[in-house]
Amino acid sequence: MAGRERANGGTFPLDDVSKAIIEQLQQDGRRAYATIGKAVGLSEAAVRQRVQRLVDAGVIQIVAVTDGFPRAAMIGIRCEGDMELVADKLEAMPEIDYLVITAGQYDLLVEVVCEDDEHLLEVINKRIRAIPGVVHTETFVYLRLRKQIYTWGTR
Repeated sequence: MAGRERANGGTFPLDDVSKAIIEQLQQDGRRAYATIGKAVGLSEAAVRQRVQRLVDAGVIQIVAVTDGFPRAAMIGIRCEGDMELVADKLEAMPEIDYLVITAGQYDLLVEVVCEDDEHLLEVINKRIRAIPGVVHTETFVYLRLRKQIYTWGTR
């Protein structure tokens, strides 16, 4: 059995059946448990229980993804001092949907999703750059999304 590192630490065992269930949900997060059960060889109830265990353990989350906001950007951030303190402030911003601490040119990378360019300017100028410890930002505005997948993490 392979382990999967959980966001809150530790590992949660992922066997081949759990991985197959996750792959089914990655294809269609609304797929019926009975349909998934047929594909993976389990009953509807067994699939429901496994999915709930995966959700409760923090291994998966089931979310809706929208294309509703027209302005998205990736922002590289350089920090001085403790970058985790900066990350704590960024985490609280609802516009940020992706935040990683990195090695390399930037200490942090964040993806922001905004209503329009004015909203993006406000997030960058008034909120991100105002955080103590932020010394530089570089913004990469998305002009067109060419590929976005959610079928990773099971192989």
